[in-house]
Amino acid sequence: MKQESLTNEHEELIFGRNAVLEAIKADTPINHILVTSMTGSLGAICKEAKKRGIVVKQADARKLDLMTDNGNHQGVVAEGACTDYATVEQILAVSEQKGTAPFLILCDGIEDPHNLGAILRTAEACGADGVILPKRRSASLTQTVFKTSAGAASWIPVARVGNLSTEMIALKKRGIWFFGADMEGTEAFGTDLTGAVGLVIGSEGFGLSAPVRQQCDGIVSLPMFGKVNSLNASVAAGILMYEAVRQRAAKR
Repeated sequence: MKQESLTNEHEELIFGRNAVLEAIKADTPINHILVTSMTGSLGAICKEAKKRGIVVKQADARKLDLMTDNGNHQGVVAEGACTDYATVEQILAVSEQKGTAPFLILCDGIEDPHNLGAILRTAEACGADGVILPKRRSASLTQTVFKTSAGAASWIPVARVGNLSTEMIALKKRGIWFFGADMEGTEAFGTDLTGAVGLVIGSEGFGLSAPVRQQCDGIVSLPMFGKVNSLNASVAAGILMYEAVRQRAAKR
């Protein structure tokens, strides 16, 4: 069967059982796979995907109909990534090559692709070493993210991990300190962000998840002087990133 794909303003889709299975076997960059069932021939696709660490989600057939414009999806759709994901080790290698302390951005449940794209754009502009996302409960590298990032998604390494809090535990053993953003934290402008640092940005609606918050070495906030009591996640992330840049530049 010929591979079927559809590119729209949101992402590139591959659909049809044989098409998706061959894409998995060919190590095509895939964000996640949607299936109407996890049994039978679709179950075999799920098994192959999970062996490669690809997230599989169950979805209603009507959703797949809408996504593919009523194409012959046969109960399975793969959403392709706009670029390859990096590994955490590759991100850490960036700071090693520069001879600087690691400067990481972690996104804990950022589900709006426009927010993720804006964060990637600022992270690349301010010289962060890379961005780390969880595989679940997170926007991924779709075309919308790529466009919103103004192409920065092609330049800054982005890694996806199975469990963000577990990854933080491993990175803390390597000397990295994590500071989570929350409006109830200590003012960021008085917090030392000059060393090996990971800035953690919580989800748009719920903020930091409990397991991730528990692994943060500090919680930082931005002063608010107006009637609105919070900032957009990508705006808050941008301010915190450049505060870290300001402090690191002053220490040189």
